[in-house]
Parts: sequence; structure tokens; C-alpha cells
Amino acid sequence: MTGYIQKRGNSYRLLISTETNEDGKKKQKWAALKGNYKVRNDQATRILYEVQQGTWVEPGKVTAAEFLDRWLRDYSKPNLAPAVHANYELIVNKHLKPALGKIRLTNLQTPRISKYQSDKLASGLAAQTVRNHHAVLHKAFETAIEWGLIQRNPAEGAKSPRVNKPEMSTYEPDQVVKFLEEAKKTEYYPIFQLSLFEGMRRSEVLALRWKDIDLVYGQISVNRSMQIIKGREIVYRSPKTAKSKRNIPLTPTSYLILKEHYEKSKAVYKKLETKINDGDLVFCHLDTGEPYRPDTISKAWSRITIHGNLPHIRLHDARHTMATIMLKKGIHPKIVQERLGHSSIQITLDTYSHVTPSMQQAAAKSFDEVFKPEYNNVDDKNNVQS
Repeated sequence: MTGYIQKRGNSYRLLISTETNEDGKKKQKWAALKGNYKVRNDQATRILYEVQQGTWVEPGKVTAAEFLDRWLRDYSKPNLAPAVHANYELIVNKHLKPALGKIRLTNLQTPRISKYQSDKLASGLAAQTVRNHHAVLHKAFETAIEWGLIQRNPAEGAKSPRVNKPEMSTYEPDQVVKFLEEAKKTEYYPIFQLSLFEGMRRSEVLALRWKDIDLVYGQISVNRSMQIIKGREIVYRSPKTAKSKRNIPLTPTSYLILKEHYEKSKAVYKKLETKINDGDLVFCHLDTGEPYRPDTISKAWSRITIHGNLPHIRLHDARHTMATIMLKKGIHPKIVQERLGHSSIQITLDTYSHVTPSMQQAAAKSFDEVFKPEYNNVDDKNNVQS
């Protein structure tokens, strides 16, 4: 088998000569190549290897289903987090392949992608779900371009549906106090206190190990999160962004509650004739060490809001509550951003734009107070003159 790169106008392709047929002539196949010199050579090397292994499929013949299976196997599984791959696998197998799988990849054009999205919306799928399908298709087709299977991304021109962000609901300080008083009656009190006072995500709190808690300097190291794969298996992964990996200084209240929780855990472990290890989960079933499941924690949160006769807000709104209260108290948005783990301060400002008017009013009043004595003097002089 031989192969060489041929230039045709402004494009390049790989010509592949395989074994001879019955007439003594060599069979010839070709594959389009994209990118600069190095990228084209890398593509050619990979294609020749696949031809030799018998796994290569000519671009014009591969179906969308065949490509998506290969994409899941060769790109998604080895390169993406397990929970992300599992979600992509579900979308591909349950939705994309049944609807688009029989179409040849090279024949799959933008109008067909747009129709797929319209059909899914009409079937009752939420707009955000259809957006997720669009994102998977777009990412997969980008890989298809890199592999030389298609020339352009057909998902590029298909607009994903607009999603209205859910309205944010938060508690006022007195409601936070009332909620925590009710939460004290449950074993989940420390989890919800951290969520409300430190702005941590549910997945971050449940992934905490004792080595992530510094009870000397009073801070938490957030360096992983809990994920559920296919509704069953629990895995831990690094945060999505560098900013999500952060150190959070504990409030005095959080420090005391964590210290009390540590002593309680140590006493339970002692009865079980064992001791706390650095790698043990901070929040778990103490008798077995098994982790709490995220849905269990969310259901407990909902029960507390009912028993406390409080407005129902999501557990995720606990971090919104912390941020809103901090911003209203005049704490700089940069500090709030760092505590929340947002990748940029702009995300923080956009997310909590509802707080901005009151911050503007407070700022205007503070600025005015700098000059208030001078204005008073002017008023006094005017009164004397009159």
C-alpha cells in the first residue's frame, strides 16, 4: 500500500493505492485533507494507518451513524470527562442516530439539521435539550472536518433554539436564618450551611475530602466535583475551568460548624474502631462512608423549605443567595466572583444584574456624602445673604 498527497488548485487530497485487483491494476482511493502542512501530514498518516488496519471508511460512503459511533469511541471517550461522554453517548444513541443515522455523512446538510431541531421541539423536548443536541452535532462535525470526512460543518448554519434563563430566586437574610434553623433538625445541616455561606455548588460540596478542609487557616480547597454517570455510577472530576478550582476563606460560622462536624465524625469513626483519613469524604453516611447521592440532598432541601413554610427555591439558588447578599452589602464583585468560581467578573455582573440598581444608588449616595458638608455650607451662606 502506498499513498501520496496531491495538490489540486487550492485543495489537497491523499491518494491511496492498495493491493491490485484481478486485472493487475492497483485499486485507488482518495481522501480530502485540510489545514496547514503539519496538519495535512498528520491526517495522511492517520488515514494510511487506518487503511492498513482495515478500519478506514471512504468519506463518501460513511453514514452519520457510522461516523457518530466512531466519534464516540475514538474522540469522546478518550478525551472527555466520563460524565460528559456518557451524556453524549445517550444523546447520540437515543436521538441523533435514529433520526439522522442512515444519511450519508457527506449528504447531511444544514437544512436537515434545522429540520431535526424543529422536529425535536415539536415532539415536546425542551429548548435547552435541543440546544444540547445541536452542541453535540457541532462538536462531532468539527472532528469530522479534522478527519477529512467532510469539508464544512453542516451544524454551523442551523441556529439552535433560544432558551429563556430560569428566573433567579433567592432568600433574604432572615429567610436564610429560618431555613438553617429548620435544617439543624437534619443530618444535612452542614451541607446546606456551606452552600448558603460559601456559595459552593452541590457537586463541589459532596466531593469534599477532609484533606480539602484547612481548619488551621480556615479555608476550603475546591479542586473536584461529583458527577453521576448514567444515573447510577458516581465519579469525581476536576472543575470545568481553572477559576472553578479555588480556595475559599471560611466565614467564622462555617469554620465552627465544620469543626463541630469533624469532631462528630471522629466520634462515630472511633465507635466503629477506625479513624478519619485525609481521603475520606467530609459529607457521607458516617456508618458506611458511602457518599450522599445528589438527588437525595436536593430532596432534603425541598422538604426543609416546606417544613419551614418558606418560599421554594432550588438548592442551586443557595449560591445565588450568598452572592446577592454580598453584593447588596457592598462587597466588591471581584471577591464574589472568586468565591463563586466564575471564569470572569463579567459573568458575575451579568448574572447578578438585578442587584446593580441598588448598588448604583448606594454608590451615588456615598459619593454625594463626600461633598455634603460643602453643600451645607453653601446653603448656609445663601440663607445668610437672603
